[in-house]
Amino acid sequence: MEKPHKQLEVWKKSMELAVKIYDVTRSFPESEKYGLVSQMRRSAVSIPSNLAEGAARQGPAEFVRFVHIALGSCSELDTQLDLSHRLGYLSVETWEAVNGKLEEIDRMLIGLRNSLRERQSRKKGVKGKKQAVKDEAFAVTPNSLAPDSSLS
Repeated sequence: MEKPHKQLEVWKKSMELAVKIYDVTRSFPESEKYGLVSQMRRSAVSIPSNLAEGAARQGPAEFVRFVHIALGSCSELDTQLDLSHRLGYLSVETWEAVNGKLEEIDRMLIGLRNSLRERQSRKKGVKGKKQAVKDEAFAVTPNSLAPDSSLS
């Protein structure tokens, strides 16, 4: 049985990005092994990991929370890529290519979040209507508490 996150295009693209980050950070100075390299790799891995965990949760509300965490990891990685470029660890071409992939993933995550929120709203709307019908069926009104004159 295939896991639900593996069907998400954004998960697939974020996995490709994580592999790319591992690849480009191999050429960073040894002094950055436990600094910038480690942070960039953790941020990159966090994106598909949070999508996987969120997709395995119960309902869209929980999934949205993990999409937000993935968006935060995108922002972290964006900052780390900019710093790597400014420090001369990434060429302009490499920075532009990786940054382009990250921006695409960021847009896809926003779209997924919006879709999940919409689904969550529809679900609440249906639940709200069902509850209103139920409440109406068992409603206590001033007339329902008045003595029944037909019994006298």
